[in-house]
Amino acid sequence: MAKNRPAQLLLGIALLALAASIVAFNVININEAFGHGPPYYGRTTNMDKWFNPLPVLAAVDSLGVLVIAACMYFMRRKR
Repeated sequence: MAKNRPAQLLLGIALLALAASIVAFNVININEAFGHGPPYYGRTTNMDKWFNPLPVLAAVDSLGVLVIAACMYFMRRKR
């Protein structure tokens, strides 16, 4: 049975892109929520509307890990 190398390579690149986008999503949201330096005017005026982004980030990370693990499992299983 011939292996479909281009499809596996493309799927691997897509999984790396998914992982990179999840990392970028986390970095952007954590930096926006907790930022560095003293609070500026925009951050302190709407503190009543602020929410903790960590539960959403944990859900996104968990879903991403599940998708990547499932794809890796099926890629290895096909061999």
